[in-house]
This record gives sequence, structure tokens and C-alpha cells, in this order.
Amino acid sequence: MLKNTFLHIPGIGEKSEEKIWDAGAISWDSFKPPFSDNFLKGKNRIISMYLEESEKHLSGNNPNYFSDLLPSSHHWRMFPEFRNNIAYIDIETTGLEEYDKITTIALYDGEKIYWYVNGRNLEDFARDIFRYKLIVTFNGKTFDAPFIERFFDIKLNHSHIDLRYVLNSLEYSGGLKACEKKLGISRGDLSGIDGMFAIRLWNEYIRNDNERALDTLIAYNIEDVVNLEKLMIISYNKKILNTFFNTSNHIDPPSNVEIPFSPDKEIVEKIMQMYFY
Repeated sequence: MLKNTFLHIPGIGEKSEEKIWDAGAISWDSFKPPFSDNFLKGKNRIISMYLEESEKHLSGNNPNYFSDLLPSSHHWRMFPEFRNNIAYIDIETTGLEEYDKITTIALYDGEKIYWYVNGRNLEDFARDIFRYKLIVTFNGKTFDAPFIERFFDIKLNHSHIDLRYVLNSLEYSGGLKACEKKLGISRGDLSGIDGMFAIRLWNEYIRNDNERALDTLIAYNIEDVVNLEKLMIISYNKKILNTFFNTSNHIDPPSNVEIPFSPDKEIVEKIMQMYFY
């Protein structure tokens, strides 16, 4: 979608972009100035200049150029062009306060799954995340990213697509699990587990050295990031539905991903009984 985008150019809003498309310039390559000055009000030169810069930054694999210029409500447009440089991330914590800690982190890049556990390899995340240039989260701008930056004392300088806002713009509100359900994504044996349940799984692991509880927590955490890719693709296809590009830019659903951990039903039932779920 980026190569069909003119919205990142100063002075070009959504209506002007639609007029450019209507005039036949549906991509950077097909923009052949000069268009009518009445139409673009003398902006041909600046458009051509920014398109030249855009090509350089796209070929240079620099999403920050586009995220700095695009309205945040249109950051979803970066997805296809930078898909090979995405980290879908999600954290689990001991709570929501500043003194709370990260317990596990899951990272999925569309091919490989990585997981990080407090007390084992959690610090590796602070290194690994910088292999990527674009992160995709759900509510990560408000929660995950600030928590990560504070916990590891690092700055995430990545471009960031927060699906909470993308989905909300498509009238899918609520938390991650609610949006998944509305869009037909099933969690199977992990249905009914939420963030509070994840805290209780961690506590069970810490207090009783229960590896099955930890495995269940990791399975839940990984399910979050694997589903983020599904939600990203669904959201993207819905966003382009009423554009010129709804067919040419359509992205097929991802293949099923084998998660290397399974929830322990006995542990899940035990915690549900303990806390009256």
C-alpha cells in the first residue's frame, strides 16, 4: 500500500490523495506530472521530490521515514512493504504498576517464534528486538512498549503499528481476545485465559516450581503474537476494501503456526477452581 500512498507528503490530505488516484496516479510509478495546477495547486514539484525520497527509503528498508510522515491512523499502510522486518510482540507481567516486572515475552516474526522468561533468558529480548525495524502490538503503545523501555532501560526506536487503534477504527472494540472472537479467531484450549490468569500461572510456577504452569503461560503468550499476524492481515484487507487496491493488494491469510508449547488442562482447571472462574 505504501507505493500507492501520497498521504505522507506535506500538504496532501486524504481528499487530495483520492483526487490523485482518481486522476490515474494510483501508484508512485504512475504519477506523471504535471497534473492540473488547479487540482494540486502547484504541488507537483514537492510531490515528485518526496516520491524520489520515498523510493530511497523504501529500498533502504527504513520504515521510520514513513511513520514519521504518515498520520498514525495510517501506519497500517507500512505492513506489506516491511512485512519481512516485523516483530509481533507481547509481554506478560506481574501487574500493571511501575514496580511490577515482566514475566515472559513472546516474539514472532512471521517465520520463527521466540520466547523469553524472567530468570532464564529475558535479557536476550533487549538485544533481539533490534534485529527488527517495525513492531506490531495490541495496546502496545500504551502498555507493552513503555513497560519494556522502563524495565530494560532501553529506547524502542521502531516504527509501531498498534492494532488496538487499527481495529477500533474498523469498529472492533474491546481487548485482544474480544477482537479475536469477533473476527472468528479461536484459541482452543486457551479460551478463557486472560491477563489476570497469566499472572496466576506465573505465581503457580514461582511458588511451586511448576513447569507445567510456565509452559501454559508461554503457550498463552505465544498465541497472542501468532494471532497478531492474523489480525494484522485481516485489518489490512478490511482497510483497503473500498479502495482501488482491494484486489491487487489483498493479502492471503497466514499458514497455521505450530506453537511449541501446549496448555496443561489440569493446571488451568486447578487455577480456575482456586479463583472461582
